[in-house]
Amino acid sequence: MDAPSRDDLASAYLDALPFDPYPVQEEALLAWFSSEEGVLVCAPTGTGKTIIAEAALFEALHTGQVAYYTTPLIALTEQKFREMQAAAVRWGFSPQEVGLVTGNRRVNPHARILVVVAEILLNRLLHPEAFDFHHVSAVVMDEFHSFNDPERGVVWELSLALLPRHVRLLLLSATVGNTADFLLWLRSSHGRRVEIVQSTDRKVPLSFHWVGDQLLPELLETMAEGTDETRRTPALVFCFNRAECWSVAELLKGKALLADGQQKPLAAAIDRWDWSLGVGPKLKPILLRGVGVHHAGMLPKYRRRVEELFQQKLLSVCVCTETLAAGINLPARSVVLTSLMKGPPGKQKLIDPSSAHQMFGRAGRPQFDTEGHVYALAHEDDVKLVRWKRQYDQIPEDAKDPQLLRAKKQLKKKMPKRREGVQYWTEQQFHKLVESPPAKLASRGELPWRLLAYLLTLSPEVARLREFVRKRMLDAAGHVRAEAQLQQMLLTLWAGGYIDLQPPPPAELRTARGPLVPPRAAGEVGELAEDEEWVADDEFGAGVLADDSPDAESETRTAVKSGGAEGPTPAHNLPASPAKSAGAVPSPPGHFGVLLQEALTSAATPVTPGGTLSAAAARLVGDRSADVAPASPPAYFPDRAYPHEALSDLLLFRSVNPLYGRFLVDLLGPADRAERVQALESVLELPSSLVPQVRVPPPDRLPPGPLARGWLDEEVVRRGLATLDDLYPKSFAEEDDPQKRFGGPQRRFAIPLADKLRMLFDSEYPGVSGLRTTAVWVVGDVLDFHGDFQKYVTSRDLTRQEGLIFRHLLRMILLCEEFAQLTPPQTTAEEWQGELRELARLCTDSCRQIDPDSTDKMLETMHEEVDVVDSARVDR
Repeated sequence: MDAPSRDDLASAYLDALPFDPYPVQEEALLAWFSSEEGVLVCAPTGTGKTIIAEAALFEALHTGQVAYYTTPLIALTEQKFREMQAAAVRWGFSPQEVGLVTGNRRVNPHARILVVVAEILLNRLLHPEAFDFHHVSAVVMDEFHSFNDPERGVVWELSLALLPRHVRLLLLSATVGNTADFLLWLRSSHGRRVEIVQSTDRKVPLSFHWVGDQLLPELLETMAEGTDETRRTPALVFCFNRAECWSVAELLKGKALLADGQQKPLAAAIDRWDWSLGVGPKLKPILLRGVGVHHAGMLPKYRRRVEELFQQKLLSVCVCTETLAAGINLPARSVVLTSLMKGPPGKQKLIDPSSAHQMFGRAGRPQFDTEGHVYALAHEDDVKLVRWKRQYDQIPEDAKDPQLLRAKKQLKKKMPKRREGVQYWTEQQFHKLVESPPAKLASRGELPWRLLAYLLTLSPEVARLREFVRKRMLDAAGHVRAEAQLQQMLLTLWAGGYIDLQPPPPAELRTARGPLVPPRAAGEVGELAEDEEWVADDEFGAGVLADDSPDAESETRTAVKSGGAEGPTPAHNLPASPAKSAGAVPSPPGHFGVLLQEALTSAATPVTPGGTLSAAAARLVGDRSADVAPASPPAYFPDRAYPHEALSDLLLFRSVNPLYGRFLVDLLGPADRAERVQALESVLELPSSLVPQVRVPPPDRLPPGPLARGWLDEEVVRRGLATLDDLYPKSFAEEDDPQKRFGGPQRRFAIPLADKLRMLFDSEYPGVSGLRTTAVWVVGDVLDFHGDFQKYVTSRDLTRQEGLIFRHLLRMILLCEEFAQLTPPQTTAEEWQGELRELARLCTDSCRQIDPDSTDKMLETMHEEVDVVDSARVDR
């Protein structure tokens, strides 16, 4: 039976809609069913772009093809998965026709409709030997303005370059400021011609309100008054840090926010769940008042419950961070911004227009509201000033009554004032945000180290990488910076002994250095011990190249190494990929996509192994902090980069900068468990606001182990990276003087092990940028509490941050899996892997105590794929 025509499909889809589409939806749907290569839809948040996205999936199901639906967030992916399953059932198909693949879960992974996070799509495009795109008809990229993300935008860029030409694109975005420029770039750089459908109209228009004379509790009570038709709730109240969410929720205690008849069903719904653990006892009474709290510091199970209650219209208010505005669907009539400033105290800045419009767009529900409302509150100090002025102005200046004159004089003495050091915002700034034009799309992210290593195992031709750089959406200075960055990355790999460059780098780009002294055997103490006195975000792109192969072993995956055992298969001996799928439409010659596809789908260029240049042979010269574009492109650029055997080791690290991961493996052999835990969890980024509560204990409570005392301390001092007094300072400048002890010099913290390791790494690899490490003591502290999660967060006053601790432990489990693939020198594979397995087990048991369902779901596929999506938003 012949497949239906696009005209027939368009008619069938429009007939299947339960309502008439409004203009921008209809225009986009007609464009999709008539376009040859795809459509870019730019419309405000809340315009109903999901209806447009479903058209591509409707077409794939009715033509027997495969379609991908990508999003930037796991939470949004899970939501869209449920929505797409419901849509498939409406169209007469089984819900099993829709699958989900994220870093956390795999459901129906071989379904024809696959809802995935963006990194999964790119990972599959980079493995054509395992994933055939010949039958893929369409790719939907939701929230496409994430192209602008400085940490993950390159994922979208590479996906656009690698998608076969027969795959049609449906790009869905909030309004952007340079659609014409983007379409020209897409055509010139990738040979794709997509149509544009854009609108600035919303089905539910927004009204904007500046509130300068009311405090938040008063405003919300006013909003909650009236009938279902007239009240302005449900409302989302946005705060810019997690602690403020709780403070705001407490302010609403005793306020009348629930409608008549709402309390009883709310209480019944809440009583279905157990609230005895973690923040549950604190959250439950807040929920009973009709107020929800939603942020990353909460356990997943509590966030899900708040979402469910709000979606069932049982809550009047949800106090949340801006993460919720990024796509999680909590329909609200109104949005309230408690502040327009964001950042740490004293360094706050006005929120950017893109973030503001994302939050504005959450107001107004197409199914229920004819108008959405956005409120911005003045600072409470300014509210007090406005109220004082109103009262002061009620007494005329020319009043004759002595009592009135005295009252006016007394009021003047009580005039409230703005405080020093506090950053305020104004009504004018609010209106400027409302009227600000949408953000412009541009290339921002850098090429991930792991992806660079993988591409070099496919082909040593540097021209392919330079072609990608030249075709990025950058201005002239940006192209120069990007080329310089690529050169620096190649030189860093060369200096580390991972590749051989031809022609070799000139002498001015390198300098000789002494060998990195290997750690001594465990238990051997260095000379520093005699004088010691005992007395404070993971690499972007980590999800790319996740082990998503349907086979048990990926061709690029390296066998586990052990000390003295056979190493990994050299990259140049890997089997060649199969030939390109028949029938695929070739890309125009010269585009980066076709160049890279040739490397991916044809036999790899023979690679001549280079010499045994080691990390000890040479190192780069440069300033890591320099961020100024050079005046011209680099004078030196290699033609080819031949991989050494060690390059394949970098492919094993997915949730940490691979260079740093390999560096740690080389040093952790003689370390004890406490040192290994410190080193590993330092790469699992935690929000800066949480770090003071989880500092590494001082040396008198957590004494240095064999790695620090036996070699690392001495090496750091020898290199001039720190002094002995920096490593182990006294607690106070004058310990014997109580007055000076408590009123004078501030305490100096000993440099934690993780920071020493980072200092040494920066000395070895000065050309590595973007690496984030933080010395913390979470996993080790949980283990000190015998894995009792509840006791740990309660004792350490971390209940309100337990969601971050929970995710930190889960990420530690994944990290142990990665590091178990290589074995450090001076230990055995059995000892190393056994310790990491035990550490992972203890973390798993601890998480299951507090949230078993979420733990099991999030670990379900940890051997197959890695979650990198939430780490970029860990500070939200």
